[in-house]
Amino acid sequence: MATTAATPEVVEVVSSPMPSSQPVNLTAAAIAKVKEIMATQDPVPAGLRIGVVGGGCSGFQYSMSFENQQGMMDKVVRYEDLKVFIDATSAMYLNGCTVDYVETLEAAGFKFDNPQVKSTCGCGSSFSV
Repeated sequence: MATTAATPEVVEVVSSPMPSSQPVNLTAAAIAKVKEIMATQDPVPAGLRIGVVGGGCSGFQYSMSFENQQGMMDKVVRYEDLKVFIDATSAMYLNGCTVDYVETLEAAGFKFDNPQVKSTCGCGSSFSV
């Protein structure tokens, strides 16, 4: 996800024992940050795509990008007036995942708490299921 702010964006992978009925849940902080970033885009995107792609040391990585329209096979999850698009394959890996936005003295970024994760790599940017 492209940002214009000077704050570095970090994606952290953690695991949690509590799954949810939605493929992905966004916290209030994550929703607010996504809306803030979307408002700076021209044109304003239709929504946020969250997915899982192959790569990284452990096999999979999370991806986040803005989309101008929903794909044919996308599941759409709504948070207030924010649309989140998730393709069917990614939904399997994201089942019960919570996305939060965290700011610390060291870094700021989106944090994925995914109950599906069995292991992560040493740098924390990829995972395996």
